[in-house]
Amino acid sequence: MPASPAKAMIYIVDDDPDVLGSLQFLLETEGFDVRTFRSGAALLKEDAENADCLVIDYKMPNMNGIDLAARLRSREVRVPIILITGQIDQNLPDRASVAGIRHVLRKPHLEESLPGHIRGVLGNVSAGL
Repeated sequence: MPASPAKAMIYIVDDDPDVLGSLQFLLETEGFDVRTFRSGAALLKEDAENADCLVIDYKMPNMNGIDLAARLRSREVRVPIILITGQIDQNLPDRASVAGIRHVLRKPHLEESLPGHIRGVLGNVSAGL
């Protein structure tokens, strides 16, 4: 019997424990393995390259999601990053792109779009894009 393919590992960073719990439940229900982090500093202590995709909240104390992404990119971390936010200002997508983030998703209705976006970025990675 062939081995089943490994589940994709998703790291979620959000300072709100309720959001972390609901996103973890959502993504595990969708078949992903999930690790959660309450801050950018907590993620930076780990090897982010072990993740297949990072889901990072924009508004967090001490280090916002764009700053975290920039720090990860400066460490040569090339894992796809999806930024989630409750509010999108006009310049956020451009600032996110400069930090190496290709997708900015709006809360609170992530259950409708997040799993598909993750599958999309994982498909692009496996296709070499």
